Amino acid sequence: MTKFSLHNRYKAIVIGGSAGSFQGITRILSSIPEDFTLPIIMCLHRLKHVRNGFTEALSIKSKKPVIEPYDKEGIKKGGVYLAPANYHLCLELGNSFSLSTEEMVNNSRPSIDITLDSAAYVYKDKLVGILLSGANRDGAQGMKRIKERGGLTIVQDPAECMIDTMPTAALEQTQIDHVLKVDEIIRFLNELDKHYK
Repeated sequence: MTKFSLHNRYKAIVIGGSAGSFQGITRILSSIPEDFTLPIIMCLHRLKHVRNGFTEALSIKSKKPVIEPYDKEGIKKGGVYLAPANYHLCLELGNSFSLSTEEMVNNSRPSIDITLDSAAYVYKDKLVGILLSGANRDGAQGMKRIKERGGLTIVQDPAECMIDTMPTAALEQTQIDHVLKVDEIIRFLNELDKHYK
């Protein structure tokens, strides 16, 4: 497995995914311990008119509650957050969220690019960005922005993805730090968490 430098004290993890990412994200959530330290912020493409069921399905697999944040809600240590259906999820200075219904980006709302870009602006080199399986290019620009601001970038190995368009687009656009299978992402996150305890 790839060796990681853990000298940079990360403050948040942001995960993007679309078609084919549900299995990977549920495996990640089921492997994160209840006392996991860093906030995990997820932007996953979902049906905009289906308000119920998705968060509940993720919560069943997760050892920690999965929360759809409200506008201006604070980001808490160890929280697991999911972008609400049909809203862009942005992070703001002062460690809080904002929601918007502005135009779709990459035919998506929530847009992964918007979430990743705003997270990179807030956390800079203290951010870990992870991009999973997906069918469009949403997230590629956001991963580039994370890299430009000094954060750590990880994409799911395209060979493992159900649909590899999303991680492949990120790899074409940015020198991604690590290309990992889901099991390796899980090991990295748990190693990272142990390092901070």
